[in-house]
Amino acid sequence: MARDGATYVCQSCGTAHAKWSGQCTGCQAWNTLVEEVTARPPGTMAPSRATKQRGLAFESLQSENPTPPRIATGVDEFDRVCGGGVVPGSAILLAGDPGVGKSTLLLQVAASAALRGVSCAYVSGEEAVEQIRSRAHRMGFAQAPVKLAAETNLRTVIDGLKREPVDLVIIDSVQTMWSDAVESGPGSVSQVRAAAGELVRLAKSRNVAVILVGHVTKDGQIAGPRVVEHMVDAVLAFEGERGYPFRILRGAKNRFGATDEIGVFEMADAGLREVKNPSALFLGEGGERASGAAVFAGIEGSRPVLVEFQALVAPSAYGTPRRAVVGWDSGRLAMVLAVLEARCGLGFGDRDVYLNVAGGLRITEPAADLAAAAALASSALDTPLPQDCVVFGEVSLSGEVRPVGRMEARMKEAAKLGFNRALAPSPACDGAAIAVSGVNRLGEAVGRIGDNSW
Repeated sequence: MARDGATYVCQSCGTAHAKWSGQCTGCQAWNTLVEEVTARPPGTMAPSRATKQRGLAFESLQSENPTPPRIATGVDEFDRVCGGGVVPGSAILLAGDPGVGKSTLLLQVAASAALRGVSCAYVSGEEAVEQIRSRAHRMGFAQAPVKLAAETNLRTVIDGLKREPVDLVIIDSVQTMWSDAVESGPGSVSQVRAAAGELVRLAKSRNVAVILVGHVTKDGQIAGPRVVEHMVDAVLAFEGERGYPFRILRGAKNRFGATDEIGVFEMADAGLREVKNPSALFLGEGGERASGAAVFAGIEGSRPVLVEFQALVAPSAYGTPRRAVVGWDSGRLAMVLAVLEARCGLGFGDRDVYLNVAGGLRITEPAADLAAAAALASSALDTPLPQDCVVFGEVSLSGEVRPVGRMEARMKEAAKLGFNRALAPSPACDGAAIAVSGVNRLGEAVGRIGDNSW
């Protein structure tokens, strides 16, 4: 029988249940309900009906106080994703896989900002102070005036930040913080919700920018209740494939900036190095392009990025052909293959298909349809695309190649890197920086690849 005040909370989705059951009714997960008891802080009493409630005070939209400037941390790629800098009084949640470099990135942000005169504090619940100092020394920030602390008690952290005000505070991580008002272990749904709520309240009341580090589950989702993502002002994802030195900082939510911006970093011995020109990094070394390769001119946030699509179409050794894709949506690949078969006469029913986005970057833009189709057709026909050609365009189910946004910016980036022509939707941009081979149908593009008529 449940104790008074006890609830059973799902550790996967945060759904509360009055009694224990084997399966959560919210996310249908099994054996995820844990008993949690909410306790009042010592010395407090239950609220009384006679307690006088404070009235709600309304204010107008007009204000005589100037808008405080954003905090420039000195890490340009981080500031870009945040919308031009960190907004005072905002709460940011940074999540990523274990070992991707979250702590390294935020220590670099704190040290760079401190060297620019910003009062910064770094509170770690996972490492000792000496470990943080050792990493800072390796990164070349041993002299940065960052205030360090190793603490997991939420009340101690809040009281310390109130006594010694700072402009920017980093909590690494929110899953390690525990509150004495909740009777459950650190990392539980109730503890994460309570810790995030207190820290967001601190940010708003003291006008302090708070950056929270969040863990992710094995499915890639942020651990803890989804309400944490609603409470914060920005959610940033730090991504990186094992085996690649590249790291992508991507904005998933931002109340003060665009949500599709990315920042590109390269992991080095002395920490993370900013990549100012990611197109040159993802394309790699030049040379003769083999069949099955197509350079896609994409847009990530406000910046154009060139990346190579690599396809391999080979005879299948089994009855059921394989379909493998890395860096692109598998459902989108199935659609492009169906259009190539139905509208262009290319058969893939008895052949294995492999598609890869070079460099570890994940592409979600619909404008990559034509680049993927061109790479697949090039491999199937064993005909390489021209060395100086980029490809972009959206493909519909009817085989139509549809226009995409910011075509001029894509071609300017291609021209800057030495490309002279583009396979793109018609009509082409007036006054384009490079020659454009406009196509209206996917069959026209496949025909030009097969005939090598450019």
